[in-house]
Amino acid sequence: MLRKIWIELRSSLWFVPGLLVILAMGLAFGLVELDLTFADALRAKAWRPLLNAGAGGARGMLTAIAGSMITVVAMAFSITIVTLSLASTQYTPRILRNFMRDRANQFVLGVFVAVFTYCLIVLRTIRSGAERDGAAFVPLLAVAFGLLLALLSIGCLIFFIHHVAASIQASYILQAITHETLAAIELLFPEKMDEDEGRAQAAQTRRECDWHPVAAHANGYIQHVDSEALLRFAREHDAVLQIERGAGDFALEDAPLVCASCPLDDAAAATLRAHFAIGDFRTVDQDAGFGIRQIVDIALKA
Repeated sequence: MLRKIWIELRSSLWFVPGLLVILAMGLAFGLVELDLTFADALRAKAWRPLLNAGAGGARGMLTAIAGSMITVVAMAFSITIVTLSLASTQYTPRILRNFMRDRANQFVLGVFVAVFTYCLIVLRTIRSGAERDGAAFVPLLAVAFGLLLALLSIGCLIFFIHHVAASIQASYILQAITHETLAAIELLFPEKMDEDEGRAQAAQTRRECDWHPVAAHANGYIQHVDSEALLRFAREHDAVLQIERGAGDFALEDAPLVCASCPLDDAAAATLRAHFAIGDFRTVDQDAGFGIRQIVDIALKA
């Protein structure tokens, strides 16, 4: 279950931006608290060229940054959607999740949203002397850091445009798929195996065992199989397991997922099912054939 959740989070466009927004909120509150604690020191003459700002100027700058960031966020998401559409039509729909789980895109989108959130929180703390709710307060350190975040966002925007232009090229896509597929092959087949001996042992085991099937708990593609956990399960129950559906296969609910050489109670069967991550889409992590399929799709489009 945890593996399935991680696969879903890794291929989403909201997880990394959400983390950065939370980080920005904590940073804003922390810097404002530092301003309150060291207010006299920050207003010393030596710091004035860097941190000096009035309430009106600080509000105006943060308002401009926040407004520009939300505009950039809308533009970045539009570029992302257009890129996904072009990749789907020009190459294959099977590579869409490769773009969605691109860490660079997720990080840049997260930076834009985080800077917008940071500016809103800091804006709320600025008070001028004319207001009735207390003395004037301008979080000089937080405002200065907001300016630095705005400069960082400019660099992220330039990088984002360059990265999107590069990532839509066929050579870049094929290289990324090839590396991911080769990594999956190395993970699944780290050594050369004696296939004849393995087939003979498997055939003998099938003849000798009275198999008891364990049905799948949901419909979907098998995204990950925890082979080490299955091995531990087999040792603990003194059983032989035969996998009926491997990574990349489509499992049907109530259809055999794995068979055991001994009867299993409901708790043991549920534990056995938990070692199979079933989702709505295929991944290359343990399914090298899916990576090859993507390459074949791109070749057919070409």
